[in-house]
Amino acid sequence: MLKSIEDSPLYRIANPRSFAFFGASNNFMSMGSIMLSSLLGGGFEGPIYPVHPKEELVQGLKAYRSVKDLPVAPDLAVLVLPTDIVNRTLEECGRKGIRRAIVVSGGFKEVGDRGVDLEKEMVRVAQEYDIRLIGPNCLGVTNPHHKMNPTPFPYEGSPGFIGLVSQSGSFVTQMFDYLKHLGLGFSTAFSVGNQANIDLVDCLAYLGACPHTKVIALYVEGLKRGRAFVETARSIIPEKPIVALYVGGSESGRRAGFSHTGAMAGPDRLYDGIFRQSGVIRAASLIEMFDYCWVLGTQPLAKGGRVVIQTHSGGPGATAADACGRAGLEMPPLAPETAAKLSPYVPSTGSLNNPLDLTFNKNPMDFFGPIPKILLEDPNADMLLVYFLMPLMKMQAMMENFKMTPEKAKEVGVQMIDGGSQAFTDLLQTYRKPIVGYTWRNLDEEMPLALMSKGIPVFTGPERAAGALGALLRYPALRDKIVRSVQAEGAGAADAGSD
Repeated sequence: MLKSIEDSPLYRIANPRSFAFFGASNNFMSMGSIMLSSLLGGGFEGPIYPVHPKEELVQGLKAYRSVKDLPVAPDLAVLVLPTDIVNRTLEECGRKGIRRAIVVSGGFKEVGDRGVDLEKEMVRVAQEYDIRLIGPNCLGVTNPHHKMNPTPFPYEGSPGFIGLVSQSGSFVTQMFDYLKHLGLGFSTAFSVGNQANIDLVDCLAYLGACPHTKVIALYVEGLKRGRAFVETARSIIPEKPIVALYVGGSESGRRAGFSHTGAMAGPDRLYDGIFRQSGVIRAASLIEMFDYCWVLGTQPLAKGGRVVIQTHSGGPGATAADACGRAGLEMPPLAPETAAKLSPYVPSTGSLNNPLDLTFNKNPMDFFGPIPKILLEDPNADMLLVYFLMPLMKMQAMMENFKMTPEKAKEVGVQMIDGGSQAFTDLLQTYRKPIVGYTWRNLDEEMPLALMSKGIPVFTGPERAAGALGALLRYPALRDKIVRSVQAEGAGAADAGSD
């Protein structure tokens, strides 16, 4: 693991103070123009120097005819150029003193034949001028904490805690909106493309040292440096979880990955072994990967696999219990003292079992305060899974039926939702046990949004929720195994040195 993030060759790629931009113009349809527009729209605060052979101004910025005309050597060059002139331009950057680059242009190793030779020449130029670069055939880097996003899509969410390394470029940008709707965001996201000079392992090491990153996600089509990956991941796992989605295990995935970035994939069982040896949690889908990241970045780790379910209705409780069982979690009975404490809050039509089925509460706020508090105090409860059904429109309609004005009904409903979500946040901080929600309604409704904004994940359906809870159990087991293994290796090395 890096001693300091500034020791990484990626530091000035992810945190540049200035840009040279090649391939942008005043033609808003060109890829370079779109990417420069994103960088400007994201509010990057340093100088940007467009290089264009004809234009005097590019998107309002003073343009320069060539690299040698730049007033300074910027920290980072972005190249969105025709394949045939990329290497020549990169060499000019090297002569100018630019030591970091993102090569967006494609047409290299991934197309075979002449592209392979062009990529070899790129590597040679980079080595001659001590340039570290991401790409080619990539979309580069997004660092919301640095207001840096030179990708084709605007970053609309907030700076977050998920670090991503992807061998697919568009995958990074298409996750901007997905994470935003969950109240999540990237710390830094890398699209590594063909990995001619900087690869997935280098990016992994950077994210391991990144202070904004709580959990690391990997989109993997194939590993170039298996041993280095294992060693790097094992150095990070004691401090941060890593979740990986590997897509090269099937023959179809292998072919797609090779044509996409030239990645050399291997069989599923090989990567299962690599991830297990590294302490990495493997996800089966994109959704599952970010579900795991969500809970690992917001929830305390589980001390055991015993789940207590709180619900308004038997059906949601039964489906959640089934999902937990399929995910390898336990459903313990409530302790007798817990049932006794809950009795005043549960009507005769309800159930004092696990799942706790309330059916109805005369005081709706009991659902958010006393009831979950009692459940979290149960000695058999390691995690709490809650079914949320509190649509604001329904609450307003009920209150209006009792002669409350629509404005007042909405005000009271919003207050109840805010108070309820805050109550769960307070319980999370007090008891340090995972609290996760699920619903079959829209996550854009007020209740889920309020909970998610306060760090309580709410999933669409109990299956995703149960799978995510399982990750809170798997990571500490993997982490502890890695720590014991490293300690044993250290003790063995010490014994060998004393012989």
